[in-house]
Amino acid sequence: MENFVYIAQPARVVFGAGSLAQLPREIEALGAKKALVLSTPEQRASAEQVAAMLGDRAVGVFDRAVMHVPLETAREARELARQLGADCAVAVGGGSTTGLGKAIALDSGLPILAIPTTYAGSEVTPIYGITEGGLKKTGRDMRVLPRTVIYDPELTLSLPTALSVTSGINAIAHSAEGLYSIEGNPVMSLMAEEGIRALGQALPLIKRNPADLGARGDALYGAWLCGTVLGHVGMALHHKLCHTLGGTFNLPHAETHTIVLPHALAYNAQHAPQAMARIARALGGASAAQAVYDLANNNGAPVALKDLGLTEPDLDRACDLALQNQYPNPRPLERQALRQLMQNAFEGNRP
Repeated sequence: MENFVYIAQPARVVFGAGSLAQLPREIEALGAKKALVLSTPEQRASAEQVAAMLGDRAVGVFDRAVMHVPLETAREARELARQLGADCAVAVGGGSTTGLGKAIALDSGLPILAIPTTYAGSEVTPIYGITEGGLKKTGRDMRVLPRTVIYDPELTLSLPTALSVTSGINAIAHSAEGLYSIEGNPVMSLMAEEGIRALGQALPLIKRNPADLGARGDALYGAWLCGTVLGHVGMALHHKLCHTLGGTFNLPHAETHTIVLPHALAYNAQHAPQAMARIARALGGASAAQAVYDLANNNGAPVALKDLGLTEPDLDRACDLALQNQYPNPRPLERQALRQLMQNAFEGNRP
């Protein structure tokens, strides 16, 4: 057994179909009396439903959460929370909404209650990201870790199949990199492999029958585990590339992770053989990179960056940005190999 350090993070998770009904009790447990409900414009109706459940404890709805948390949006939401005297934020939706809640908490210290409707996993991490001037900056601060998470699989039934698949593979990316993180430990490795397994089995079932509540629950369970891994250990090349592509070129978050992950795994494969073996085993494949690619391709997810609107001249700039700040990764960052990784992801080649 190798030496390691494990620091558990506080988490209160309420899991199960119909668990949204427990929201008023959970807000009361936080000691909150003035909740600001957050959502994207598309999920305004869900936010209003949550506000109605809270009654007098809801002081307003802010429905302008968007991808990658632009600094301007974060400032607008912070100011509204201040004006309304909010003493907590309720984030209803995916990573964009949770990220906005974190941006508010980072500045104000307001507790967050998260109600995920996707498989992003950010609701159980102390990691935040804010985009300013076309660059996405991420950080880690315990003030942004949601105090309570309500996981209700019923809320994911309306998540489109295509987004379900990409959101799930985005979650798998957290565990995949957690398995070769320099901060990894046996506890996180167990969670990582189980999370990948749960999602790998659930996503094809959701593709086959989007109303399969059991599969939806399994996917949400897997996303919780994968998000927990992300929150406890550092990430590497894959996440750095995706933050660069998302923040600088405004590519959609989950789809970008889905496309890049097989190629990041192929890049690191020979330098992290144990991690690759666990990923392949969890997905029932012979190769980690190919198993992830096939999971995406066989279930209708995009596999090429060119299909997201990235252009070939963008690849050199993305590569340069990814090389600017060195960070731990199983394989050293080599420009030529990294540029080839980007080319393969751009074209959608199977690893």
